Amino acid sequence: MTVSGVLYIVVYFLVLLALTKPLGLFMAHVFEGERTFLHPLLRPLERLVYRLCEIHEDTEQRWTQYAGSVLAFSLVSFLFVYFIQRLQAFLPLNPMGFSTGHAPGNATPMTPDLAFGTAVSFMTNTNWQAYGGETTLSYFVQMAALTVQNFVSAAAGIAVAIALVRGFARKQANSIGNFWVDLTRCTVYVLLPLALAFALFLCFRGVPQTLKAYQKATTLEGATQTIAVGPVASQESIKMLGTNGGGFFNTNSAHPYENPTPLTNFVELLSILAISSGLTYTFGKMVGDTRQGWALFAAMAIMFFVAVFVCYPAEQAGNPILARLGVETAATGTQAGGNMEGKEVRFGLASSALWATATTDASNGSVNSMHDSYTPLGGLIPMFNIQTDEVIFG
Repeated sequence: MTVSGVLYIVVYFLVLLALTKPLGLFMAHVFEGERTFLHPLLRPLERLVYRLCEIHEDTEQRWTQYAGSVLAFSLVSFLFVYFIQRLQAFLPLNPMGFSTGHAPGNATPMTPDLAFGTAVSFMTNTNWQAYGGETTLSYFVQMAALTVQNFVSAAAGIAVAIALVRGFARKQANSIGNFWVDLTRCTVYVLLPLALAFALFLCFRGVPQTLKAYQKATTLEGATQTIAVGPVASQESIKMLGTNGGGFFNTNSAHPYENPTPLTNFVELLSILAISSGLTYTFGKMVGDTRQGWALFAAMAIMFFVAVFVCYPAEQAGNPILARLGVETAATGTQAGGNMEGKEVRFGLASSALWATATTDASNGSVNSMHDSYTPLGGLIPMFNIQTDEVIFG
């Protein structure tokens, strides 16, 4: 390991720790129905949603009603995403003609099974992808189906977590809240403001946000290259904050248009765990003992650190087979050393190992390096985290 790599990980954790209490306290106020600094701006929007959807804000549900609402909403979400994909050829904002006779030669057809798998994946916040976004989906599908689902599937998951917290906090009660109210409040007060601010930051740092068609460029050899663009920043922000993980581009956050600089990489890394870590403080606040929340955070943090400091040294040690062939794997002033196979030079080893650990801890799924190119021990950590199924900041 290098000193700079260890410092990167430590600074990351300290910033995450600093965000935990204020974000957790804010979410506790939101889900308890208390006034926040965003109420003057967003309370009218919240009320409008209730009015349009005929939601009674002060009416709570029994656990069976709450669970039924979650299932009903998930079914509607699945059908919405599925049919939008299947009808892609007839919908607007499709400058590349995907699913039509004018699609590029490398385009992937949106078959029923692919649409079904994608709809289930985004409905469940899994965001498993069997397609490349830039060769399969129109801008309308990316925005109206996938980006929207990134918001509401994350909000639904957080709402269920809050209902569970209420179950701990209430000693005797016939209800655990109202799913539709929790869903609305999470989306309006938590996810929308954070995603908007994050998207603006990404635009400022070079992530595209446009509805123009793909751009043509002439390479140094004189050949023509197609450069995929689109409304990337708006999807990237909620993809990270909602632990969704489904990328606009096929290479996900390793793509320079999703994650162009070390600064965007650091902020995107923070966004993977920010809400999850904040929810530990929300838990403590809602049960009336913040020490319980910090105990949860500490338990997760210990497992997180152990995983990071197994993965990172394994990758920094490099590939012994390449070392025997005379390949230089030591870190120097001009190279990162270690196992750089499948990793982006602009991010390096520490950031890649940290991302691999965080994304599999939280079931985010996004990547800034290729996990199948990790060393056996380094690659064991993402696999182990996947098996633990979101126990650590999940």
